[in-house]
Amino acid sequence: MTMVRRESLAERAAELLITRIRGGEWEIGGKLPGETTLAPQLGVGRSTAREAIRILAGRGILATRQGSGVFVTATDIPESWDALLERADIVAVIEARTAIEVEAASLAAERHTFAELKALRAALDEREQHRSGIGEHVETDMAFHRAIIVAAQSPVLLELFNSFAPRSRQAMTDMLRLRGHHGDDVDQGVHERIYDAIASHDVEAAAGLTRAHLQALKELLN
Repeated sequence: MTMVRRESLAERAAELLITRIRGGEWEIGGKLPGETTLAPQLGVGRSTAREAIRILAGRGILATRQGSGVFVTATDIPESWDALLERADIVAVIEARTAIEVEAASLAAERHTFAELKALRAALDEREQHRSGIGEHVETDMAFHRAIIVAAQSPVLLELFNSFAPRSRQAMTDMLRLRGHHGDDVDQGVHERIYDAIASHDVEAAAGLTRAHLQALKELLN
């Protein structure tokens, strides 16, 4: 029972603190007073004030700097990654894909191993075999592009791609439905050329072909 009350009290203290921050009492970059001063102002004990600070730090409002104190980093709770992706339109998704995949294609051309190239070839062949249904086409297309990210050997790009994948999958499905057709020979040929550029270690061609492909998708929506 005590733990529940303390958590509830800390939440209330956090809400009071963020109200004061939004009211302009501390600007972004401003330093909060120490716990000894802040706790009485919030009407709580030091441990509860400390917990309130932790809550707001977890929400991106405050930041604790060892040996310096607690500072305001935002006045509003940042939108979660999932919420941001959920409301992103198809064009925004393609723009994000461009930022991730153009660099990945360049790095894949430079760094790929024999095993990674073999996996990329297999993904491309799988894409060729599943061009009829939208769902299968999108899945095999994403598998091909993910294989490029893997071949880039960049853990951060791979993490971005993986976290972005569900929204990207839905956006591409929606786009293909709007477009009315998918998986034609021209489209498959573009992916073949991207593969060839990566296989031949042509960094500029791999990046350029990927950018042109995604730009063409974007222009279809205009």
